[in-house]
Amino acid sequence: MIRDLLTAPNQLTLLRLIFVPFVIITIFDRHYGWALIIFLIAGVSDAVDGLLARALHQRTKLGEYLDPVADKLLLSTLFIVLSMAGKIRWQVTALVLTRDVFILVIAALLYTVTSYRDFRPSIFGKVNTLAQITTVVAVLLYEVYGANWVWFARGIGVWTTVAMTLLSGFHYAFRVSVGLARSGEAKARGAG
Repeated sequence: MIRDLLTAPNQLTLLRLIFVPFVIITIFDRHYGWALIIFLIAGVSDAVDGLLARALHQRTKLGEYLDPVADKLLLSTLFIVLSMAGKIRWQVTALVLTRDVFILVIAALLYTVTSYRDFRPSIFGKVNTLAQITTVVAVLLYEVYGANWVWFARGIGVWTTVAMTLLSGFHYAFRVSVGLARSGEAKARGAG
């Protein structure tokens, strides 16, 4: 476990976690340019840690769990802080957080009481994450560079985030219900 923590990809993921308080401070201090830079560096570190894990053959179970946790923590924190600063409507943030908590609770329950283990993100979940990232970038960029096209991109990002949050949440629930039904059928055939 400690050895896994010391791999280069997992160190980059931990660095991303360290960025969280700094991005909060920069937003509360209204240094949106610095917040944007920190967020973009975190995004680059996310891409690099995945590439390093594959190139150096350092894919670990810890990394599989730590990487999405770091991503979600950074994004969720940014949505909350930007809502507190009045830059993203609370309704959008509540929707984003509710979906994530729903998925986390359902996954934890299923992991505990069933043999179902297919918790991979779907294409809708990945598009949702991309929409959230784009929204955060556009919101921060608008505070630095208030051009009309940035305002327009910000609005598209927010509405795309709302749509993809709903779609990916419903898709996740559907996929889990189908997976549970199939595993129940397989158990019934195996017992019969």
